[in-house]
Amino acid sequence: MAGHSKWANIQHRKGRQDEKRGKIWTRVIREIMVAARMGGGDLSANPRLRLAVDRAKAANLPADTVKRNIDKATGNLEGVSYEEIRYEGYGIGGAAIIVDTMTDNKVRTVADVRHAFSKHGGNLGTDGSVSFQFKHCGQILLAPGADEAKVMDVALENGADDVLTDEEGGIEVLTTPSDFEAVKNALEAAGFKPEIAEVTMRAENSIALEGADAAKMQKLLDMIEEIDDVQNVYHNAEIQE
Repeated sequence: MAGHSKWANIQHRKGRQDEKRGKIWTRVIREIMVAARMGGGDLSANPRLRLAVDRAKAANLPADTVKRNIDKATGNLEGVSYEEIRYEGYGIGGAAIIVDTMTDNKVRTVADVRHAFSKHGGNLGTDGSVSFQFKHCGQILLAPGADEAKVMDVALENGADDVLTDEEGGIEVLTTPSDFEAVKNALEAAGFKPEIAEVTMRAENSIALEGADAAKMQKLLDMIEEIDDVQNVYHNAEIQE
């Protein structure tokens, strides 16, 4: 099934985020600790923790560091307790932004997030003010050149909700959060290596920004990304370079 062009925009967003991921280990560790605290330290019984450990491996986080932080979260070692908080707001041109954080100091975090929004022309909203514009789902992105028919067969047979292609040939596979792992594993077993594979908040509609508006929006997103307590930033802006 055809979808609107998304490959370049997702690659742009991920590239900008990756440039700033000198703190990637810190963010992965926090996700491991929260996942283990909420669902226990047994990987086989905790899908969220499995995904966090996969991210840790991709980031080359040492295995002993992973184990130590699981032990901290499950009470076997003393550690910091992190709380998950989501902020919602609007950027340039009414673009919707969701900011997921993990923090041990809510006062500090909300002040940092509010400052980023206000400094670059955005507005921090209330709970639920923009989240209705996003869908919580699994997203698997394959680079242009993959066999669309085979991807569709494998994905749909293993529980995917939809398979979309864009005008550049990129393929996007969408799943429920609970089916994400099974679909991802099936695609990899069939020889497909995803460029991006994550459980995410996917924008249902997008807002195109160009020129000065695009530059202002990027500055806002960059400043939010630089906040230590921020784990993920989701938005529905298509930023034209």
